[in-house]
Amino acid sequence: MPDHHATSAPEAPISRRDALKRTTLGTIALATGACLGSVEPDTGGDGRLAARVTDPTQTTSPGIYPLGLASGRDGLLYVPASYKAATAAPLAIVLHGAGRDSSELVSPMRPLADTTGLVLVAPDARAATWDAIGGVFSSDVDFIDRALKLVFSRVRVDATRVRVMGFSDGGTYSLSLGLINGDLFSRIVAFSPGFIVSRSVTGKPKVFITHGTRDTVLPIEQTSRQIVPQLRSAGYDVEYHEFDGGHGVTPDLLSQAVTWASA
Repeated sequence: MPDHHATSAPEAPISRRDALKRTTLGTIALATGACLGSVEPDTGGDGRLAARVTDPTQTTSPGIYPLGLASGRDGLLYVPASYKAATAAPLAIVLHGAGRDSSELVSPMRPLADTTGLVLVAPDARAATWDAIGGVFSSDVDFIDRALKLVFSRVRVDATRVRVMGFSDGGTYSLSLGLINGDLFSRIVAFSPGFIVSRSVTGKPKVFITHGTRDTVLPIEQTSRQIVPQLRSAGYDVEYHEFDGGHGVTPDLLSQAVTWASA
């Protein structure tokens, strides 16, 4: 993941008009009901995940593994060093930024996962970025569902501590998917998100958001400074951190987020 001095080159800055359109339409209905107005016409998929925590049928030792669900773009499972097969662990789906892959988040988070016991599941988007950034939930939701079902069969997971985390486009996707699936994800982490893709929401997961005040890829005034107050107005518990930096997250805030997600 880029640090607070880095930028994510594959992601072009969005225009103020586009960001405002996305953010307003993606969050305005949060305060008025369970259905969010669409960012784009609703052309497919409600974003719902079917996977649920079950007792594992296999035993997996600590380590890093390919998901083995696809050739080419696949993903990673990281089982932390502190994992014990008899003890249910917290788990987070972690979603990379545009043009990146699963290693973007897994690499910096591995030592933090070892400390907190957080199992990391990092699928690769099917294309350059997550499908619903264009307003349509489809193959990425299916792949995440398959990844979760696979991991639930291999790792003992605490059903009350299933989380979703993401950076940039992955942050947008984690917010969107997390709100839709609040009956599965009890906590959501979004680093530098852009907007919320709109569908019916479920439950009231807690939310942790960070954003750099000098972000030129997803400018804070057009994104998190609109998203956060609207989420709070809709009754969501939001922990929000701004920092002096660009498109990324500081090591300290990354550590705070992983600790928070593991709680």
